[in-house]
Amino acid sequence: MRAKPKIPRTQRIMRQTAKSGGGHQEQIRRRAYELYEQRGRGDGFALDDWLQAESELTESKVKRATA
Repeated sequence: MRAKPKIPRTQRIMRQTAKSGGGHQEQIRRRAYELYEQRGRGDGFALDDWLQAESELTESKVKRATA
């Protein structure tokens, strides 16, 4: 039996987010792009921007749900 190839962390995170719903993913994408622009459009931080945007939006949803 062949072992499954290991999926890079970045791809795993993107796949998990994609499964969580298209509208939410679009919001994350937009916020991540805002962060990219705020940083002066420097390359090499796409995953950091994505995770920060996801965290911000998730935190925002939790606060609204518990309010």
